[in-house]
Amino acid sequence: MLRGFATVNYFVADLKAATRWYTEVLGVPPYYDQVPGYIEFRVGDYQDELGLVDAAYGPPPTDKPAGEIIFWHVDDLDASFERLLSLGATVNQPRTDYGDFITASVVDPFGNVLGIMYNPHYAEILERVRPDKAGLDTLKA
Repeated sequence: MLRGFATVNYFVADLKAATRWYTEVLGVPPYYDQVPGYIEFRVGDYQDELGLVDAAYGPPPTDKPAGEIIFWHVDDLDASFERLLSLGATVNQPRTDYGDFITASVVDPFGNVLGIMYNPHYAEILERVRPDKAGLDTLKA
């Protein structure tokens, strides 16, 4: 039934500020900005979609960050965690080691939980199914 995520959306009260922040975090500008209230980035090895949605179109706000956490693979968890904190994110969950797997999460300046993870399975799959061999590397902005 579930084959992989298609798009992860973060709801934000200030779309322009969130677009600037995520452009800085990701190192690329959004590739899609044609619909009012929605911006989309292509992210990572498989050009996954990360959308920013004006909070006016989202569910009612909660008192604190809630919902599922998407963990994005990173090659260096500690450096990535520190970079997110230096850009204004706050700690949601500090570094947690689970043997070969390492996770952490932050709350972005807009109230969304952003998970990062070193996942050896991701690295193994990436080596076997290389995006450059599939032509995915040509999609990067």
